[in-house]
Amino acid sequence: MAILFHPFSKRRHFLQLAGLAAAAAVTLSLPRSVWAQTDTPRKFQTNPFSLGVASGSPTHDSVVLWTRLVEISLDSRPVTVRWEVAEDDKFTRITQSGQHLATADLGHSVHVELQNLQPNRWYFYRFMVGDAVSGVGKTRTFAKAGVPVEKLKITYASCQRWEAGYFTAYKHMLAEKPDAVLFLGDYIYEYPGNPVSAVRVPSATSSLGFVLTLDDYRNRYAQYKSDADLQAMHAACPWLLTWDDHEVQNDYAGLTGGNSGFADIFSNAADFAARRAAAYQAYYENMPIRVSALTKSLSGLVSGSELRIYQRVDIGQLASFYMLDTRQYRDKQLCSKDGKLGSSVVNPAKCSDWLDPKRTLLGAQQEAWLATELAASKQRGATWNVMAQSTLFGARDNNPSKEQGFFNDGWDGYAPARQRLTDALQKNAVSNPVMLGGDVHENWVGYLKADYSQTVSAQTAPAVGVEFCGTSITSPAGSAAVEKTSERLAENLHFVFADAKRRGYGIVEFTAKQLTTSLRVVDDVRSKTTTPSTLAQFVVPAGRVMIEKV
Repeated sequence: MAILFHPFSKRRHFLQLAGLAAAAAVTLSLPRSVWAQTDTPRKFQTNPFSLGVASGSPTHDSVVLWTRLVEISLDSRPVTVRWEVAEDDKFTRITQSGQHLATADLGHSVHVELQNLQPNRWYFYRFMVGDAVSGVGKTRTFAKAGVPVEKLKITYASCQRWEAGYFTAYKHMLAEKPDAVLFLGDYIYEYPGNPVSAVRVPSATSSLGFVLTLDDYRNRYAQYKSDADLQAMHAACPWLLTWDDHEVQNDYAGLTGGNSGFADIFSNAADFAARRAAAYQAYYENMPIRVSALTKSLSGLVSGSELRIYQRVDIGQLASFYMLDTRQYRDKQLCSKDGKLGSSVVNPAKCSDWLDPKRTLLGAQQEAWLATELAASKQRGATWNVMAQSTLFGARDNNPSKEQGFFNDGWDGYAPARQRLTDALQKNAVSNPVMLGGDVHENWVGYLKADYSQTVSAQTAPAVGVEFCGTSITSPAGSAAVEKTSERLAENLHFVFADAKRRGYGIVEFTAKQLTTSLRVVDDVRSKTTTPSTLAQFVVPAGRVMIEKV
């Protein structure tokens, strides 16, 4: 059912969304015995699996398989989708099979939560409906917590704006053969395309060109997922996911709307809550995440409840990954220019509430969860403790040799919350903390410091871990950021490397003795044929807070 918002009928459409969510909640609970009775065999005029296949949320014995059926002639009837999992890509040794009901209320998406898999094992999977068969996906489980693991290779990426370039970075990432991909936010952008500078323009959605409704978000995901390089990378290995702002709206904070640079028709809390609910539902429909993320079903999204995506993932004795959500639970930004919603560069000396200890980026519940997880990290005994989240962690003064200017939309704008996290790392003597981030469209490499309260202490305070904040897949950095990279690096001495010119991704290879991070970049995102190269490479020895440039 299409839901179209209009500034003169917002209340009616909010209630429509609530009704859809309630209906979908019933669909989620349909008994398996009903599934086969709700569909009849059909032939498709086009490939219903044109958005590809994906897997995610891996554990030592479970993983989520995903696809979403798309066809112009697809109507509102449920569709029974068959699936198979095998030990080989020819499917001669099938280990599990079954069926899943894809309903219109959930965008005909499929989320199969496999159980009872063997640990530390690769598997192949595919979907079938009518006479159509999907492409073959490859996925894996991890080793059980506490079990020795020799090595692990993960890639991390973020910020893939469609019109800014081609997703060819994924073609080169595919050749790296990683065990998993960490995606750190801004999977889609809610902006309209810019026909003047765009390499390719996303299809129009609302009359304003912005993504606003459930159908808008579904269509935008479908367009992004039509990219062959992105599809191939999804099919190659499981993904661990978090998000940032553009999956909903630029610079939004919790249940407070952001600023997309136009007269947004979602001008009050109820309007934005409806938009966020639509965006969250579309995210669930298009990502390989568990149904348990819908803590209060779809109806809860309308009333402002969470889509819980933060989690801990263990990879044997080698690493624990903490996938964090820095957008959904945060307080709104402080002291933005002209009192507007959204982000600004702010001088803390002119912002009276900058150091308010009650402010949070993760939210009280997630903060408490993370503190508990870090306190228990010694008992789990993982060599590396990796916090994967959406943005730059370390303090960064963006105005070299001038009045201080810190970005209020990142951790700098929530300094007490950052201090609580670094305090927890020290208090619990967390083994080898590593912070991964995105958002800023630049590569920044540096140290996690015990105290970022002022520039001097940030240089001299003890280092408690390391940070690798990655560049974007396509989204450009601002011209000022490119021009002032060396000056900003010199101003913020807890960082050891920075680059704002290149687009790409990162690779982290873990062993019990060290991690090796390679910053991989492409030469031109505006070309369909690109050449990859290594911008820089760093080694961090286990047991020592030391970044060595190779």
